[in-house]
Amino acid sequence: MRIDLGPEGRIGLGKIELLENIALLGSISAAGRAMGMSYRRAWDLVEEINQIFGKPVATRRIGGKNGGGAVLTPLGLALIARFRAIERAVSDVAHDHIAALQNEIVRRPAHEEQATPQAPPQAKN
Repeated sequence: MRIDLGPEGRIGLGKIELLENIALLGSISAAGRAMGMSYRRAWDLVEEINQIFGKPVATRRIGGKNGGGAVLTPLGLALIARFRAIERAVSDVAHDHIAALQNEIVRRPAHEEQATPQAPPQAKN
């Protein structure tokens, strides 16, 4: 699911998961690593979210013996909560439609799913 906020930008599952990982792991770099992305990419996504809302969703924490890190602002926490609430609401409303689409999927017998496709016969001259 992705929420289009007009020309300001978009918020989707990837950005929300990044924010959740920042909250869980306490740093942007650790959150990025957990998602298989570079610190630079993670930081760019956080900055993109900051630009969309005009204020920060995460702030830096001053380093101590374990170094610095990042924490989510109240906006960052609210963004996660609202996105997840919208996701649940959409899922509830769409449940019957998704089930109907799943019922339309043609199921092949198990022996056909395992078979490898064969090349068409070659024309003989």
